Amino acid sequence: MKKIVQNRGWIIAGTIAIFTFSILLTIFFSNSVTVKVAELNVRSGPAISYSVKGTVKKGSHLQVIKRQNNWLKVIANHRQVGWVASWLVNDTQITNPHKIAEATIVIDPGHGGADTGAISNTGKQEQTYTLKIAQKVANRLKATGGARVIMTRNSNSTVSLNKRPDIAEANHADAFISFHLDSSDDPNSASGVTSYYYHPAALNKLPRPLTTNLEALCTS
Repeated sequence: MKKIVQNRGWIIAGTIAIFTFSILLTIFFSNSVTVKVAELNVRSGPAISYSVKGTVKKGSHLQVIKRQNNWLKVIANHRQVGWVASWLVNDTQITNPHKIAEATIVIDPGHGGADTGAISNTGKQEQTYTLKIAQKVANRLKATGGARVIMTRNSNSTVSLNKRPDIAEANHADAFISFHLDSSDDPNSASGVTSYYYHPAALNKLPRPLTTNLEALCTS
């Protein structure tokens, strides 16, 4: 009888141990992600402006311990704690990300909806073409660069001037790019492209690799 009781004790203890281990495995895998891109930077903070602590290869398992601003704080290589861009982990279509892939870029097609913008000599509205240009740039940034791109509008809709920068701030954007098309009283009297920055100091705050690679990708 004593032996039977002992055996039951071992069975109960073993069952509890297996059950506990199963719970731990469930918790681990429910909070883990698998790297799907060829190589992923692990940074010291949740933004592209933070330094790179190391990299992880495709197929690596990362334990997620915190989420912030669409970045994941993870344990990489079983010991290294750092941050990775969540969209580079979750998007299976990004295989070989560009250097700007970790950037969040807000694209702003000027005008829209009740605000038509300038009218061309042939009666075409500025809002139509700012949207077309913005969509092409956004698609290229996502497809070629792998960047996280957010549009202030995706259709002929009205978006207030105050709301546009709010979208960028809410998404912790690294860059905010607004498209406009100028007009002239004299037909065909001007051509070309002009770029305006809100303030020189603001531009200097952007990580230089981001501005350099963004310019290269958009003009190539």
